[in-house]
Amino acid sequence: MKSYENVLVEIEDRIATVTINRPKALNALNWDTIEELESALEEILSLDPRPYGIVLTGAGGRAFAAGADLKNFPDYGLEGGKQLSRQGNRVFGKYEKSPIPVIAAIDGFALGGGLELAMACHMRIASEKSKFGQPEAKLGLTPGYAATQRLPRYIGKAQAMYLLLTAEMISAEKALNLGLINEVVEEGNLMERCRAVLNSIGQLAPMAITEIIRCVNAYYEAGEDGFEMEVQSFGKCMDSEDLQEGVRAFVEKRKAHFKGK
Repeated sequence: MKSYENVLVEIEDRIATVTINRPKALNALNWDTIEELESALEEILSLDPRPYGIVLTGAGGRAFAAGADLKNFPDYGLEGGKQLSRQGNRVFGKYEKSPIPVIAAIDGFALGGGLELAMACHMRIASEKSKFGQPEAKLGLTPGYAATQRLPRYIGKAQAMYLLLTAEMISAEKALNLGLINEVVEEGNLMERCRAVLNSIGQLAPMAITEIIRCVNAYYEAGEDGFEMEVQSFGKCMDSEDLQEGVRAFVEKRKAHFKGK
C-alpha cells in the first residue's frame, strides 16, 4: 500500500483499516484528505483477494472527524463552494457503493462533514464518549456532503429536521436510539468489535454480500428499480459456485468455503 500524508492504510488478516490521520486538527476533512480517502479506497478494492471489509476511523482518540477544515472557506465563493461539495459527494458516494462493507469506527466527535462521511459507510459503531451533530447552520452554511439527504433516511424527516435546524450535538446513546448508529461499545473495545463484525461477514459468500449492498443502495437511487435489481442479483447468485458450495455445506453440516464465484 502506498503512503499518504493525511491517511493511514493497513491491511491485517484480510481487514483494511483506513485512518484519517490529522489528530491535531481533530481529523478535519480538507480537500487533500478527501482525495486521499478516494485513492485509498480504490487501492484497497484493487487488491486480490479483496479484504473482507474496511474499518474507517480517525487518529488520536478525540474525533472520527470533527467536520470540514474551515480555514479557507471564506475564500471559496459560489463556484468554489459547489466544487468542494461535489468532491465530497463523489468520494463519499464511492464509500457508500463499495462492494465490500465499510464500518465507521467512531471514537469522539463525528460532526459536520465527519458525520456525513460516517453516514456514507454501511455501518457505524461508536464508543460511549462519541458525539454527533450537523452544526453547519451555526457557520452560515447548509451541509455540503449530503447530510440533508442521508440523515432523513436513517432517522426520519422530523428528527433530521430537528438536528439540522437546531445544530444540536447528541450523545452516542441518543444516536443509537434514533437509529443513526448501529451499536455503542466501551471505548477500548471499538476496533476489536468492528473487526469482529467484518470477520463474521468474511465467512459469508462474497458475491452475495456485494449484491446485497448494491440492492439496498438501489432503493435510494433515483432511476433505479431496486426490486428488479434484487431479482437480477438473486438469479446471479443462484447461478454461482458459491450457491452450490453453500447448499452442500448446509446439507453436510460443515462450514462453507466460498470463492466469490
